[in-house]
Amino acid sequence: MSNRPNVACKARTTTTIPTALKVLMNHIYELHKGVRHMVLFTCNKKYSELAIQRLESQGIPYLLQPAGQQNLNVYFGRRECLEAIRLIVTRPLNQLTPEEDFILGAMLGYDLCAQCERYCKRKQGKCECNGTCDGKCINRN
Repeated sequence: MSNRPNVACKARTTTTIPTALKVLMNHIYELHKGVRHMVLFTCNKKYSELAIQRLESQGIPYLLQPAGQQNLNVYFGRRECLEAIRLIVTRPLNQLTPEEDFILGAMLGYDLCAQCERYCKRKQGKCECNGTCDGKCINRN
């Protein structure tokens, strides 16, 4: 038997980092490592202040664009890329022309062959949902 008094362990308080902010931190890591030059991060507006603080604390240029009622698109990365985005993305993403959509996807580092396929389908007016379009298809132009 021990002579020490029975002391209850102190409960640790932990803060759970929202998944959205973990994704942001991964994007920032990839930006710093040169994996990408520009990122499009979409988050709920409730995380926008934290995201902006993180980007500003690391001196990363960014551009904000509303994305519906509750979300925000945060573009960040190389300044020259963001200047091009300012000229290209002047309206909601679902309203971009096939050319603007292609350029944006290429700038974000999306698979180039997939971007070419997407562009051709949009230009040819082919619906990606095989004719069962409910009005939300990106190829409804």
